[in-house]
Amino acid sequence: MFENTLQEALKDLHINQDEFSELIIRLLDYGVINRDESQVENILYDRYVQCSQLVEDYLSIMKVRILHDRKFCFVRVFPPGSEVPGLVDDEHSAFNSGFRAKPTQQEIAVILALRVEYEKALREGLVDDKGCVMLPLESLAIALKNLLKRSLPEIAGERKQIFKRLKQLRLIQFNNEVDLDSAESWISIQPSITSFVTEAVLSHLYPQEPSQISQGNTDVL
Repeated sequence: MFENTLQEALKDLHINQDEFSELIIRLLDYGVINRDESQVENILYDRYVQCSQLVEDYLSIMKVRILHDRKFCFVRVFPPGSEVPGLVDDEHSAFNSGFRAKPTQQEIAVILALRVEYEKALREGLVDDKGCVMLPLESLAIALKNLLKRSLPEIAGERKQIFKRLKQLRLIQFNNEVDLDSAESWISIQPSITSFVTEAVLSHLYPQEPSQISQGNTDVL
């Protein structure tokens, strides 16, 4: 019955079932769709906008939650039980990590440093019209050391792997992997990072003394 209802609803929106499936699979696989990321995600984001209510109804059966940032044109999905910035918690949601791949401790540390740098730029009005913040790798390394007493991996391959993972999560953007070899290189922090680190976690990090921060909570969504 549900499948028939879905097919009828999709027909009214001029979307076929394969296109709807492609959208759902992409959301669950990547966890995020950012319209500015690529031509593929541009198409998928516009398709989501076209059938957003159907996607939300479909995923709500599994208690998967959706955050749609219309200003910066990205959609992120969260497994049941997640604390989602901007969404009211459902006290009856299951506590489960679900399909989400949990970042490593090193990735978490870099994400937190990026979030703090993004917040600083936001307060200083250094955010571009797409909500992005440009940051040199040298500044990221300094922030990581000051905030969490950590360093970026010395091995280039390990360092690049972290940045590739964060790019996949749509938290940062960079032009070329080769650029990551130099401390003078720049990365772009994407506005979707605000949906990845909760305000509660951020409040432990910024502003605080480094000695307090290193002992603080390092949970991310």
